[in-house]
Amino acid sequence: MSLAPRVVLVHRRTEYEELLARHGTHGQAAFFLSSRGRSIDEVARRHADTRQALRDVASAVPLTWRSSRVERTDLDRFLFAPEDVVVVVGQDGLVANTAKYLSGQSVVGIDTDPGRNPGVLVRHRCADAAGLLRAATGTGGRVEELTMVEAVADDTQRLLALNEIYLGPPGHQTARYRLDTGSGPDPGEAQASSGVLVGTGTGATGWLRSLWLERGSTVPMPAPRDPRLLWFVREAWPSPATGTSRVAGELGRGQVLRLTVESDRMVVFGDGMEADTLELTWGQSVRVGIATSSLRMVT
Repeated sequence: MSLAPRVVLVHRRTEYEELLARHGTHGQAAFFLSSRGRSIDEVARRHADTRQALRDVASAVPLTWRSSRVERTDLDRFLFAPEDVVVVVGQDGLVANTAKYLSGQSVVGIDTDPGRNPGVLVRHRCADAAGLLRAATGTGGRVEELTMVEAVADDTQRLLALNEIYLGPPGHQTARYRLDTGSGPDPGEAQASSGVLVGTGTGATGWLRSLWLERGSTVPMPAPRDPRLLWFVREAWPSPATGTSRVAGELGRGQVLRLTVESDRMVVFGDGMEADTLELTWGQSVRVGIATSSLRMVT
């Protein structure tokens, strides 16, 4: 006898909840905001809308199904099951934060604040939840496979991301490393920079796009489903020992960008989740390329 599907609702603390955690009471939070020319009323309204959205989505889950909730800060400790249907209730970025912890589960994005969020990944409203859940578990549902990027270190550490992976110094210092395409006898190029960014088509509307525009790149940006990545070196520094001839490029399926650390410490993190990083030190190497898994977005 097979288990009923489990719906996992993913959410994050609202700005109002963060204010209460910091200031203790509604009144103290209101005073803090007013001293900075802001009103707590709008913050409280968005909090109420988010809580109502969670209740609406939860009520759309069939009574015979199982359900669970997980907050953004607990994602790295939550165990997703293969049969889960993951419903992200919040902003586009929350989908990206969740994607790195999944392995093929179907994902539904619910926008809690239409008009304020771009809606690139949270494309649906609360009223659509019931139909989307049926589509996610049925045979006729439409699923969009979004390309992801992965980093694999030589000690088997692995990191997934939906938008981009950053490799660089943990602070604002300069990272030293050797960069190559991971194929052939080419020894690569020694570089000193503020880091390397490797991004997907889903990330092409964010950090990756800003670098693409800054460089005036003529390489077309990938679409979310394209099996193609773009990479850029940030602020490469030329010196007698370091070069700047390899500061941008693209990767297709099966191609990798390899970075070998030549400084005390470097970090690797995805989609802005700096609290969940890979740490590398002298002599370690990491390969970055298209992930073998993708994000399955229910459309």
